[in-house]
Amino acid sequence: MIKKVAIVGPESTGKSTLCSRLAEYYGTSWVPEYARQYLQEHNNTYTYDSLLDIAKGQLALEDKYLSSLQLQTSNLQPLFIDTEMNVMKVWSEFVFGKCHQWIIDRIVEREYDLFLLCYTDLPWEPDPLREYPDPGPREQLFHIYKDILINQSVPWAIIKGSHEQRLRSAINEVNKIL
Repeated sequence: MIKKVAIVGPESTGKSTLCSRLAEYYGTSWVPEYARQYLQEHNNTYTYDSLLDIAKGQLALEDKYLSSLQLQTSNLQPLFIDTEMNVMKVWSEFVFGKCHQWIIDRIVEREYDLFLLCYTDLPWEPDPLREYPDPGPREQLFHIYKDILINQSVPWAIIKGSHEQRLRSAINEVNKIL
């Protein structure tokens, strides 16, 4: 059975880099963040309602990668997922003060085997799609994610340090569930 590992955390905390490097290490796939593609196609703008489109696009992408991996001969490879519905919920509530019920319902339905929460100790990398370069909001978002993970039953770990340290820590955590 394929183990699904969700990588979560605030902006510019190395989620995509970690997913890519983990997929390379394990010889498997990773699901990119659909919001990046969506925002590039929509002039870097979004609304409360478009977050629902982004959430649906993220899950469709996750399902596509999962189906593709299941078709391969070995289902022992993990699938790394850059962003899931908790991230959509946190972002929606942080920016708009509310969240679509559809997103909340998917949080309850979707299952993951491990969450890796990226800490804010990497330097901010400017990107036209990112909104919160100041340490305060990034730290606030980190603690929101941490509170969510503490209150659920799936294993999780905080990943911090340099990119190399993050990779080693993440491999250690992933190996625990394989």
